[in-house]
Amino acid sequence: MVNVVDEAIRFDVATAATKGERDYQEDSLIASFPQGQETGFAVLADGMGGHMCGDVASALVMSEVFSQIKMNEMLLSKRITDISGILHMTATAANDRISRYVDERPDSYGMGATLLATVIRGDELYWVSVGDSPLYLFRDGVLTQLNQDHSMAPQIDMMVKVGAMSEEVGRDHPDRNTLTSAIAGHAIAKIDCPDTPKTVRAGDIIIAATDGLQFLSNDAIAAILQETHTKPSMDITRALMAALDDLADPDQDNTAFTVIKLGASQQIDRSETDDMEGAAFFRRHGAATAKTPMLETVASNPAPRTKAETAPIDLPEKRVIRLVTSQTLDFEQTAAPVETDAPDTPGKPQGNTSWYRRRTSND
Repeated sequence: MVNVVDEAIRFDVATAATKGERDYQEDSLIASFPQGQETGFAVLADGMGGHMCGDVASALVMSEVFSQIKMNEMLLSKRITDISGILHMTATAANDRISRYVDERPDSYGMGATLLATVIRGDELYWVSVGDSPLYLFRDGVLTQLNQDHSMAPQIDMMVKVGAMSEEVGRDHPDRNTLTSAIAGHAIAKIDCPDTPKTVRAGDIIIAATDGLQFLSNDAIAAILQETHTKPSMDITRALMAALDDLADPDQDNTAFTVIKLGASQQIDRSETDDMEGAAFFRRHGAATAKTPMLETVASNPAPRTKAETAPIDLPEKRVIRLVTSQTLDFEQTAAPVETDAPDTPGKPQGNTSWYRRRTSND
């Protein structure tokens, strides 16, 4: 008797976060890609509102969305429910959570956060985003931003394109990073949550990030991914972090991102009449095996890195956390030129004073 075992897409995932040049961290992120399942998701939020508000806002948004998706995880993986509908609901639930918090603590009025949540099920990528946290897809040497940018940057870029503003003025415009939509406890102006998913395939690299990563231009990010796309996700996170460090920008914002590499989904025929033979088959073909999550301290210089099991420890300010490990996937190298379809907006924040704007100093 022969059974067909459909091996789920292999996820190789790592997350990274740094405080940058700010006094405190206002970005929050979490990812869940259980071994042996074809469904996984990542959530991040970029807080606004200053110390003791922005970090709380991002934590509230991230935790509310994570819990809502987690509670529906089995329904999502079994295709019982509509993923886009669930994701849209999580945005409104997070907004209600912020509203309740502000009602209970009036001194926190003005707090808010961006939201970016992604769900991958099989070969389908879904997302919901509010704000300017980018969702990137790197495929065949080309970097594309999939989600909408809810900031003034696209409008300013259009003014530059039609000649109403010079390129220099547009690049450094003080309103460039002013948000046009956010999770802030009142009506959400814009929610990007497509009904139709993006089809993904083996070899794709997906990056969900806060806007701090956009201190690197799209061309720079694409070049890094072109150089590292055959390496594990951990190496990609290190390379992106190193590039941010090399900028040495005194205005470097908080940065948090999740790198997701997609491996091949394959159908495997094996006889269930011989368990030992079946086990040997999977060993020969390298079935992905979950490992204990590891925490690695990442220095901004080439000094040796230390590694420790995830016991109670003091987290470093800059960290790269490997969530899921699998065998190294040997994708075919592409010689395609690096291009970008997404607007190339490095995103250096300018003078900001209110919750919907980016801060430029540790005020």
